[in-house]
Amino acid sequence: TLSFLYCPACDSTAVCNASLSLISFSLCSSRCPPASADDDVDLEQLVNDMNSSMESVYSTQTDTAVLLNNGHAPHHHHQVHSSYLGHSRRHTPALPSSSPSRERLRHSQPMHIKAVRNLQEEHQLHPASLPAIPNPFPELCSLTGSPILSPIQTSDNYPNNQPVAIVKVWSEDGAGKVVEIPADMTTRDVCQLLVYKSHCLDDSAWSLVEHHPILGIERCVEDHELVVQVQASMSGDSKFLFRKNYAKYEFFRNPLNFFPEQMVAFCQESDGSIPPSQLLQNFLNSSSCPEIQGYLHVKEPGRKSWKKLYMFLRRSGLYYSTKGTSKEPRHLQVLSDLEDSNVFTVITGRKLHNAPTDYQFCIKPSKVRSDCKELKMLCAEDEQSRTCWMTAFRLFKYGIVLYQSYNVPQQRKSNLSPFTAPVRSVSENSLVAMDFSGRTGRVIDNPIEAQSAALEEGHTWRKRSQRMNVLGSPSPLHPSSLSTVIHRTQVWFHGRIMREEAHKMMIQQGQVDGLFLLRDSQSNPKAFVLTLCHHQKIKHFQILPCEEDGQVFFSLDDGATKFTDLIHLVEFYQLNRGVLPCKLKHPCTAVAL
Repeated sequence: TLSFLYCPACDSTAVCNASLSLISFSLCSSRCPPASADDDVDLEQLVNDMNSSMESVYSTQTDTAVLLNNGHAPHHHHQVHSSYLGHSRRHTPALPSSSPSRERLRHSQPMHIKAVRNLQEEHQLHPASLPAIPNPFPELCSLTGSPILSPIQTSDNYPNNQPVAIVKVWSEDGAGKVVEIPADMTTRDVCQLLVYKSHCLDDSAWSLVEHHPILGIERCVEDHELVVQVQASMSGDSKFLFRKNYAKYEFFRNPLNFFPEQMVAFCQESDGSIPPSQLLQNFLNSSSCPEIQGYLHVKEPGRKSWKKLYMFLRRSGLYYSTKGTSKEPRHLQVLSDLEDSNVFTVITGRKLHNAPTDYQFCIKPSKVRSDCKELKMLCAEDEQSRTCWMTAFRLFKYGIVLYQSYNVPQQRKSNLSPFTAPVRSVSENSLVAMDFSGRTGRVIDNPIEAQSAALEEGHTWRKRSQRMNVLGSPSPLHPSSLSTVIHRTQVWFHGRIMREEAHKMMIQQGQVDGLFLLRDSQSNPKAFVLTLCHHQKIKHFQILPCEEDGQVFFSLDDGATKFTDLIHLVEFYQLNRGVLPCKLKHPCTAVAL
């Protein structure tokens, strides 16, 4: 322990300990002028006061150490301190005392450094003495938290510190994209965000698919549903898929294709005289009581056997009759309600569940995560019956909300001018039509002129390509002509995929009339195949190459109608049905996020 001695005469401070205090003071006295009689100092009294001050410091340090050691005094420290003090006293000579009063003695006072201060600070930083720190992520420890939902946080990117969540969405090619969304964001808004980020063509067919690989089921999430709430009911292995679903609102356009007369109760009572508009009004009107009825195969719980029962779907739930086709209340048993359940498509095939047909679907309660025993497995006779049951389930559950979601993109389209191009992303909207026929280029503002210029440019490109083929100058992109590879850049071309994979893609994106894709032929390396959906049936048409005057053409009707490339062929059948059962309307696409 060090002490400071201050000399007011020479205005200096000396650092010393108890044994060297006299030496330091003598050094100071040799530099200072002689003091007057009033300034005499009793050195013996000064040294005694210093020793008493040091003893008090050591005693305080010992007491603090006893407290820090749970009441056990460290005896070795006390021995060291005693010997040190004794050593200081033995080397202190006796000095004659002087007579001045006590009040005038301390002109030069010792100042000690409190060694116990650091110990007290360390004691204050003990973890047990700190206040309790609140948990910054209470959602992770709460029982109501989702096992796959990221902690809901607040973000400065949204107004009023709105809570946000992290959602990961997967595309058909296995790539994923993580997006940060507010807690009240709907499925339609998330799809719009993904369309903007992926630079896709913006239309109402994009949707989020709730996919459960362990259960082997999936469903299209409704546009008005909150994504955070849907994700909270999913298990850790489940995920969202971003794909198109053209059949999402197709029943509003062609209701008779989705609701056969023999399956709708009020259609039978009126002998099928109800118009399509009245048919939908009866479904959307909560005061009416339509009913879907027919036979379904029901899987028995805990077994792989199926039982064929006559079913009734009403607003109150799904029922089956215990006595044939009887509708009497005493013969009806409830199978599932509609309020806390959702209808899913089974994607695992009929072998896993030993299903009697390929047209399976199931009803999953919202509380069920990964337990197959809680699923109500059902099986229809054909695709039209399955579509009717699943569509009626959605209409009975959501009612007018589905119609409002269907009208949102329709109203947006009606507000556009008849010559406005489809709504695209920002990067695509930044492109403008230009005319470079004069000395300087100009922007074409008239949409009609811009469309005609685009058509003229397309015809000029085809003529230029034909002239290059005749002159023997192939395109540098491929050893053959450019017309044989230009189709690979289109969204409807999927390359060398198998027939089964093309069939699966068509089912996933909704089996509506006019849904199509093109692919390479597996049997003929030089040919292509057009896969088309019509009346919920998938058909395949082979496109064969034919050569004329040294140039290769493509044809669907054995050379009656020839096209220089596949883009020309698709554009023709989008305007004309020709030999096909319907026009090409909806390209089956696979977007990459």
